[in-house]
Amino acid sequence: MSNLDTHPVPNPCGGREDVLAAPVRELLSPRRVPLGESTEVRRLLPNLGRRMIGAWAFVDHYGPDDIADEPGMQVPPHPHMGLQTVSWLHEGEVLHRDSLGSLQTIRPRELGLMTSGGAISHSEESPRPHARHLHGAQLWVALPDEARHVAAHFEHHADLPHVTAPGLDATVVLGTLDTATSPGTTYSPLVGADLALRGGTATSLPLNPDFEYGVLAMSGELSVDGVPVTPGSMLYLGCGRTSLPLRAVSDAGAMLLGGEPFAEKLLMWWNFVGRTQEEIERAREDWTTGSRFGEVHGYDGERLPAPALPPVPLKPRGRER
Repeated sequence: MSNLDTHPVPNPCGGREDVLAAPVRELLSPRRVPLGESTEVRRLLPNLGRRMIGAWAFVDHYGPDDIADEPGMQVPPHPHMGLQTVSWLHEGEVLHRDSLGSLQTIRPRELGLMTSGGAISHSEESPRPHARHLHGAQLWVALPDEARHVAAHFEHHADLPHVTAPGLDATVVLGTLDTATSPGTTYSPLVGADLALRGGTATSLPLNPDFEYGVLAMSGELSVDGVPVTPGSMLYLGCGRTSLPLRAVSDAGAMLLGGEPFAEKLLMWWNFVGRTQEEIERAREDWTTGSRFGEVHGYDGERLPAPALPPVPLKPRGRER
């Protein structure tokens, strides 16, 4: 997953001082961003007023798009540092290649999890031939300081645990929900779950009051704690909740994202998460000169060039505007 913005804005994020220890209902609207040759995404994090939810630092929602006569997703080789990427699909397939030699087709409700550690590069593309529709989410998880230099690795988990209730099927993507724990590797207390609700369902999910949460609506008509959330938008919920009321007017799909508020101050620019401007500058230089991030083999095209750094100093600050 890449930020393909040719003029990326530095995003200081992290720190607990701006996280209210109480429930809130803050509706986040997306920003539309082109991704590759023919895909447009709705970017929910970082947002104008909300940069993180727990360790979740980047959330894009795309589709459903009809790509029958289109190339679909075409994201050239690009670098990552200091984060994990999460690929999650409702429709279609994405072919993942990386500098470790991984080659994996990711299908709906399968977890593609790439841990960058200090350096990795990868590409993502719709296979040829590919399914008619493409619909999913791409997310980043920031790595805490003690884990951000772990050895880079890629995981693919096709069999994930579920939490069920009448009218609700929740797939645990990362972390723990209720008594179910994903096999995906995590480095901080968090949860990611895919929620499938039948029309007419009114239910609730158990939550950890020490976590902050958000719900990304992906399809259908959904009400979260009494607030209608339309597909492509996200409701930030704050902390202090032990349960979350959900109501589906029609069949609906969503993602629950949560985690312990991230204590560290971070600096996120382009596809890098670091702590200082010097780290970001060094990562950009290493990618430009072809060192450290390795090489992705098999992608039909050139790798993605790094954009220019902004002329002003990059400063890590808090998690809100």
